[in-house]
Amino acid sequence: MTVKHIVMWNLRGESETDKVSAVAQLKAAFESLRGKIPGLLHLEIGVDSSRVDYACDVVLYSEFDSQGALEQYAVHPEHQRVKRELGDLRIARYQVDYQP
Repeated sequence: MTVKHIVMWNLRGESETDKVSAVAQLKAAFESLRGKIPGLLHLEIGVDSSRVDYACDVVLYSEFDSQGALEQYAVHPEHQRVKRELGDLRIARYQVDYQP
């Protein structure tokens, strides 16, 4: 059964330019995972356009072919690389995993 994995972040950035740069870095890092993670069926990054004060800056929406695939993604070396690359960019993180 497909597992949906959704993660939302707020990113560091003193200026709009800093935020735009952080968003671009996060987007590129996660998009580099396509084709490298077994069981990863779909991955997309969305950037908030609402600009409301309670919105997150970025969302990752991904689908995995099983709970086991999601668990393997968490420890996969490529995912760990992305986490290391982006560690300082994130100031808040929220996650939901579910099976429809």
